[in-house]
Amino acid sequence: MSLRQWMAVIVWIAVGGGSIAAQQPAPALDEPAVIRMIDAAVARRFEHVLGFTDVEHYAVYRGSDETHPVAEMTVRNSYKKGAGKQYTILSESGSALVLRFGLRPLLDNEKTINLPGNVERSWFNSANYAMKLKPGGTAPRNGRDCYVLTVAARRKAPNLIDGTLWVDAKSGIIVRLEGTATAKPSPLAGVTRMMRDYTEIGGFPMASHARAESNSLFIGRTVVTIDYSDYRLEMGGGQ
Repeated sequence: MSLRQWMAVIVWIAVGGGSIAAQQPAPALDEPAVIRMIDAAVARRFEHVLGFTDVEHYAVYRGSDETHPVAEMTVRNSYKKGAGKQYTILSESGSALVLRFGLRPLLDNEKTINLPGNVERSWFNSANYAMKLKPGGTAPRNGRDCYVLTVAARRKAPNLIDGTLWVDAKSGIIVRLEGTATAKPSPLAGVTRMMRDYTEIGGFPMASHARAESNSLFIGRTVVTIDYSDYRLEMGGGQ
């Protein structure tokens, strides 16, 4: 599997799926009600987030070394509802091969996924995922009481996952997700594990850290991380 093919697997990590935090009591532990709350939270985010900018730092690691990246890139992302994403590269270093055939195509793939008509197919809601509430009440995650759900994508794609979703028990906003890609970009690709954490900024959950790990026959173990910072949100819809 080429590095470019593998990079296509991780395009999911920059796709949003959160919502505005609503100030309301935690609902009863009822699976249909929790799923409706998640759907409503995702819909509110789409309605109210008109755009945002942030700074994203990408790092690629090979083998067992997760201390010294083989390539790094820092970009400024600008998202506009109804238009998608645009990236400005602020800095890059390391392997020219990884930058050219890995990280730069990754940004192009993220632009495609975030186009109107595409981005909605990646949201974490019941239209795209079958969800099942795990028993046991709430569980702490990232400083929040969360409902925990198993999720299974309703279609197979390299940027969709089967795994676990944590949502805030009061608002339904996404706190963390992790799992494995539902499809391989190449028959030679190995299983790819993914995770993304969210932080709440101005009442909105925004990605804070993401990680994807894969093994392949030709390039071995590869880890890609993204750290998000310096958010500036444009809000509308009555906010």
